Amino acid sequence: MAIRVAVQMDPLASINIAGDSSFHLMLAAQARGHELFYYDVKSLGWQAGRVTADAAPVKVQRVAGDHYELGEMRKIDLGSDADVVLMRQDPPFDLGYITATHLLERLEGETLVVNDPRSVRNSPEKVYVLDYARFMPPTLITRSAADVRAFQKEMGTVPVVVKPLHGNGGKAVFRIEADGGNLSALAELFGQVWPEPFMVQPFLPEVAEGDKRIVLVDGEVLGAINRKPGEGEFRSNLAVGGYAEKTGLTEREAEICEALGPELKRLGLVFVGIDVIGGKWLTEINVTSPTGLVAIEKFDGTDTGGAIWDAIERRLGAKG
Repeated sequence: MAIRVAVQMDPLASINIAGDSSFHLMLAAQARGHELFYYDVKSLGWQAGRVTADAAPVKVQRVAGDHYELGEMRKIDLGSDADVVLMRQDPPFDLGYITATHLLERLEGETLVVNDPRSVRNSPEKVYVLDYARFMPPTLITRSAADVRAFQKEMGTVPVVVKPLHGNGGKAVFRIEADGGNLSALAELFGQVWPEPFMVQPFLPEVAEGDKRIVLVDGEVLGAINRKPGEGEFRSNLAVGGYAEKTGLTEREAEICEALGPELKRLGLVFVGIDVIGGKWLTEINVTSPTGLVAIEKFDGTDTGGAIWDAIERRLGAKG
């Protein structure tokens, strides 16, 4: 069945089509004959009980420098002019992001939003994962340098990693050696830049062997990639120079996915990426704008975009 898809994402001109999961989903939708619209979250609004956006029809192709063609921009009613909204703009998970989820939540009963905006709002990556603390490394959330020093003492000679609670893509992630050098200055900086507390965890040396991204679709494992740090880096995020390699799941990782899967499906979190280090340590549950589809398809030959559209179409069928 042909469906109308409104894609809420960052500017199309700025994306890297070689690895962008949103673009990959758009290509897969277009191949099925679905009608695509593009809009910027900044145009999202509400009037007379209707959720609207300034959107343009769009066609996409995997041609660098000529990868999209926009039609005429017009205001559309996301409740009556779209069957599906893909909420795919990147964080930061700030008040603007939260407000967008509140507006999109008002489409319930009319238009399917993927991922479910209420669940996205209630499941920020580094907070939602606390529901599964049994799979996590030792973790501290604080604003206090004194708390971090006490945590460091517990860790002994192991360095710690300090990161913003609502960051993404490996940005502003710092490694602090066991002597605590620069800790006070870093805690002060975090306090000035972000209103929320920050997260502290022991540095896991296994990260040198990779940080695994596992993608789940409607609670089922679609595939995984192992992301390894680039030269001179400890962060393995692809956005900061990491690279991907083919991988499978360990027994512990399969156990983690089995524990998460049913709840992800129940919450309407159709496309989720979880991060696991050392084959056993769950560090994040990514629900806002997860990535990894292109690399998984490259290594495994899986139709990753098709699998997600299959899940979306099943939900639409059940809804209708």
